[in-house]
Amino acid sequence: MGKGCITVIKYFLFLFNLLFFIFGALIMGFGLWVLFDNQSFIAVLQESSDTVKVASYILIAVGSLSMAMGFFGCIGAIYEIRCLLGLYFTCLLLILIAQVTAGVSIYLQREPLKYEMAKILKDMIINYTGENRTTEHTWDYVQSTMKCCGWTSPGNWSENVLIKDNSENLYPCSCRNESLPGTDIRDVGMCEHLSSETPIYQTGCAASVEKWLLDNCGVILGICVSVAVIQLLGMILSMCLCQSVVQEDYTKVPKY
Repeated sequence: MGKGCITVIKYFLFLFNLLFFIFGALIMGFGLWVLFDNQSFIAVLQESSDTVKVASYILIAVGSLSMAMGFFGCIGAIYEIRCLLGLYFTCLLLILIAQVTAGVSIYLQREPLKYEMAKILKDMIINYTGENRTTEHTWDYVQSTMKCCGWTSPGNWSENVLIKDNSENLYPCSCRNESLPGTDIRDVGMCEHLSSETPIYQTGCAASVEKWLLDNCGVILGICVSVAVIQLLGMILSMCLCQSVVQEDYTKVPKY
């Protein structure tokens, strides 16, 4: 292989590794967002299910490893270190296999995950008091912003302990439909209605929440597919460059 061709491969591999490093940072950032976010629907699931927490740790680990591999790939490409290029190829192959396995597992488990999500939310609605700032206030935010009430329908709230055991006509304040007459609008907790009709939204949040999750999953899927394509290109280029390097030259390794 000509010297000019090797140079082109080397700098293309450097570019791909730089992109790989950036996409790894994005995946790690998303994992951190899932782990620490308390202003979206994810916080409701995270408080009640270990599955979301485990998924966030996996994303952080994969993102961190991808960043490390991108860094070592850049060093191996620039200085033509065969051992780093071989290690880079092996790690990329393992990451790609892990990503495909995880994607297939999530796809096969989508119905159980959907059932688990519905169970978590219905249990939270039953025990809602308006005092849990993490999950309950986040669910209030979801209902008010998505203009919905309950999971499948507002009837889910009829099982709430406070509503069942109280003689007053209570309803969750976050379900309040502002276009209907009623008491003062509040963001969280329970409100009392004096009229015969409860001034709340009449549609459940299941469809809106599922759409929100699908929209966000589409973004993550796009990032993961982009990373997979870069991984394949990186593996091909690393093997081409590795084969073109006839002999190790450790004098090319930078000294610090």
